[in-house]
Amino acid sequence: MEALAGWPAKDEWDFAYLGMSNHPFIKANYPHHVGFWGWGSAADQVVLSVPYIRRSMAEYHDILVDLGYPTEWADPAVRQEMLYNQHPEIEAMYEWRDSRVLDECRWYGWFIDYWMEGGLLRDVFTHELVSEDHWKAIMLRPFLSRERLSYDKWSDGTIVEPTYDPHCVGNDIRNGCEPLEVISADRLMDFTRGRAETAKIANALLPDSRMGNDAIDQKAWGCIWEELLKNKNGPKTAHGKPAGYVDKEFNFSEEMLTEMLQELNRLTNKYSQHPWDTKPTANRLVELLMEHTLLLQMELDEIKSGARVLKYEDFLGPKMWQAKRERREILRMNQWEEDMDVDAELGGEYGANSANEIREAEEHCNRFSDFGQHLFVKKRRGIRIKRARRKAERNA
Repeated sequence: MEALAGWPAKDEWDFAYLGMSNHPFIKANYPHHVGFWGWGSAADQVVLSVPYIRRSMAEYHDILVDLGYPTEWADPAVRQEMLYNQHPEIEAMYEWRDSRVLDECRWYGWFIDYWMEGGLLRDVFTHELVSEDHWKAIMLRPFLSRERLSYDKWSDGTIVEPTYDPHCVGNDIRNGCEPLEVISADRLMDFTRGRAETAKIANALLPDSRMGNDAIDQKAWGCIWEELLKNKNGPKTAHGKPAGYVDKEFNFSEEMLTEMLQELNRLTNKYSQHPWDTKPTANRLVELLMEHTLLLQMELDEIKSGARVLKYEDFLGPKMWQAKRERREILRMNQWEEDMDVDAELGGEYGANSANEIREAEEHCNRFSDFGQHLFVKKRRGIRIKRARRKAERNA
């Protein structure tokens, strides 16, 4: 959009921390917990970018590691915050990551629903309608597990009338929160379909005279795409790694791929039915989701057939981690049986070891989640302090 219109973009957090400025394009992840409504009422319309769920899960993990959030064991401040007495095992981090990704699959669908339905408030995991108070409880506790955020714990069972985010009914986005266009980041990066996706973005800008009058001539749209995406002569992105950098390729277990497929199927079924089936944005969304579903199903078939072999550092999921602990315990028992006669007393010790291992894994996951929640609150507290300081400076 910057290149097509000649106007700059700005991240939602930059608006929150640095204040308002003339940056017409706002990159936002709100209402996902990595996002923040930082632009006040400066927005006019929404363009929804729908990424491939599998890629977004892997990139989310990569960003967490790149930012040391919250997996930088070597950082003394982090270790103090986590209250570790010893260096945590990397296996514990993998278990936390995998348990988190399963929840993020639901956040993915919840995020799409929020914008497609114009800010309608729903529960993350059940997708049931929720009240504004329930919504605020979810928004303030994103790093709690789905068990701790269970719909039943926050709902008294009464029927909830459709309620919308105050931002969406309060004219904070002039033309409402429902998107005027749905675009594909994956198609944009594709050498075959990238130019067509660029044209779709440009056509979304043209109806607004403030953008359309400044938009580059249509003849140059393809050139813009080639320079930015193919030749990578633009700002650094997740896909513009330096020369020599090799992206780590992750596999996903059957459990995790199934979770992704369930969410894509739910969204596809919903937006392919009345009244959505008459909306161009919904039709476009379904087209993209069906493409993603096909890719996921092919990968799931490869996992089931053994064509893809899972490695230690892959996205394994809670069920495989539990099976891994149980297999390890069986091997340990077999080894001891070779060395000594196993009596009832030792048998009791086996059970205790297995139970302790499961409990320790659960404690690690909870501590990582609690630390993520702590940083979430700390970041937002920092915004409130920044805003208060700016207000005081203006009034001085």
